[in-house]
Amino acid sequence: MKLALFDLDHTLLNTDSDHSWGEFLVNEGLVDPVHHRQMNDKFYEDYKAGQLDPYAYNEFVFGFLTKHDNNYLTELHQLFMQKVIRPQMRPKGFDAIKKHQDLGHTIVGITATSDFITAPIFREFGITEILATNAEVADGKYTGKVAGLACYQKGKLARLDGWLEGRSVSESWAYSDSINDRFLLEYATHAIAVNPDDRLEKLAQENNWDIQDWSLSSS
Repeated sequence: MKLALFDLDHTLLNTDSDHSWGEFLVNEGLVDPVHHRQMNDKFYEDYKAGQLDPYAYNEFVFGFLTKHDNNYLTELHQLFMQKVIRPQMRPKGFDAIKKHQDLGHTIVGITATSDFITAPIFREFGITEILATNAEVADGKYTGKVAGLACYQKGKLARLDGWLEGRSVSESWAYSDSINDRFLLEYATHAIAVNPDDRLEKLAQENNWDIQDWSLSSS
């Protein structure tokens, strides 16, 4: 198997879908604006610092899901895609995915963000194999808990190992923007730092990894 691994937030997207979802809920008047924004911003800063508790953060995100039925949540996510996500989808991300598709590579989207938020986004990019932090569902309803291992930092590698189930990978590519994905990038045959944060850029330079700019141009 030749494997291409794509992170989502600030890699394929020009934004962070998790943080943007929180802002979207505030802007739509669906949550307490002061408390929700304060918590959302705090967790986002923890993530950028590489100190996020992924279970605490996702349970904060999932709290909203427990209060609504699935049809409403699906419609709300469609509005989120329309208003927030589609304008932030990076054309160079689509190009990279198509390049790997044309070569017959297996493509996996891999993200610390929840499957509720990210699965529809990955599918819009043409990626159907998705590893994300899973929201627990019981009797068709979200429980507010994380199911299994969070797909974050070394957890991404553990989740990937489980997905591969012993299948051998002859060559791999990994695309990410974040120091949180250093383990994933070190795993790959070819590491590509996409608009990297400062610490990842330094690591990429030290390791002679490819550094690419996929940001949306203002022109």
